[in-house]
Amino acid sequence: MAAATSHNAIVSTQSHRWDGKSSRLDKGRANVRLVSVGSCCSGNRKLGLVCASGSQSSVIDPVHLPSNGKGAHSPKKSSESSLILIRHGESMWNEKNLFTGCVDVPLTPKGVEEAIEAGKRICNIPIDVIFTSAMIRSQMTAMLAMMQHRRKKVPIITHKESEQAQSWSQIYSEDTKEQSIPVITAWQLNERMYGELQGLNKQETADRFGKEQVHEWRRSYDTPPPNGESLEMCADRAVSYFKDQVVPHLTAGKHVMVAAHANSLRSIIMHLDKLTSQEVISLELSTGIPMLYIFKEGEFIRRGSPVGPSEASVYAYTRNLATYRDTLDSMVQ
Repeated sequence: MAAATSHNAIVSTQSHRWDGKSSRLDKGRANVRLVSVGSCCSGNRKLGLVCASGSQSSVIDPVHLPSNGKGAHSPKKSSESSLILIRHGESMWNEKNLFTGCVDVPLTPKGVEEAIEAGKRICNIPIDVIFTSAMIRSQMTAMLAMMQHRRKKVPIITHKESEQAQSWSQIYSEDTKEQSIPVITAWQLNERMYGELQGLNKQETADRFGKEQVHEWRRSYDTPPPNGESLEMCADRAVSYFKDQVVPHLTAGKHVMVAAHANSLRSIIMHLDKLTSQEVISLELSTGIPMLYIFKEGEFIRRGSPVGPSEASVYAYTRNLATYRDTLDSMVQ
C-alpha cells in the first residue's frame, strides 16, 4: 500500500489573505506538510515529485478570493473543483541543455512519453477546460495527456484572435460540443523570456560568465538576464492571468488543467502555496509531472502529484473525485 511506504517532509511557507480594497497581501507564517509516496520524491523542494499519501493529505492554509468590498468574501459554493498544473515534457532544447525561454521548440520523444505518462496519472480526474501557453511544447503536452483520459473527450484549441477565426472554428453540433474540451492558449503563461541567453548552452554560458552570475540570472527573484525577464516580471503576468481567467472557471465549478512552463508555474505555485521570494528560488518542477489542487469554498488545497490511475491515495481527500472515478468505471463496463 502507498501509505505504508510514505514519508513526510515539513516545509515552512507563507500564508496570505486578499484585501478586497487594496489587493495587498497580509502575510503570516504557516507550516505545510508534504506527503510523498515511496521513492517518487527525491527532495522536499521538488514539488513536481511530491505525491499524496493514502493516510494524509497535503493541506495548506487557504488562498481566499477577493472580497466583495463589504468585508465578506465571495459567496461560498458547496461544490469543489480540481486544478491540475503540469509542466511540459522534455523539449528538444531541454535535451540539448540550451536556454529556451520564449523560443518555440517541440518535445523530444522522451517528452512525448512524459506527457503520455502524465495523462495516465490524471486519467480519472475530471477536466472541463484546459489552459496552455502559446508555446507548442505545452500544447503538445496537454493534447498528449488528454489522449489518455478515460472520458475520451476531444481537446480543441479555441481561436479568438480575430472575428473570422472565431467564426470559422465554430462547432454546430451540441452533442459534439459535449464531447469536447476547450483549450485556451495565452502568452501570459509562456516561459520566462531569457533575453540574450536564449539559444545559448547553459554550461558554456556558465564557463563564460561564471557560475555565480548565471545562477543569479536563472534563480534570483528580481534580477533579469540581459534584456530578459526576471521571475518577478514573469510572476506579474502569469499570476495576474491566473486570477483573472482561471480562477473564475474554478469558482463556477469547472475542473481546470494548466499546461505551462517551469517559471510560469513556479510563479503560480508561489501564489497558491504562499512561498516567499526566497523560498521560490529553490523550487524545482520536473517535466511532465502533474500537480493536483482542490478548490473548495474559495480555498486552494494542494494534494500533490497523482501517482497513477489505480492509486487510491489521490482520492483520499475528496469524495467527489472517488465518485467521478466510479462513474468512469461504470461507463466502461
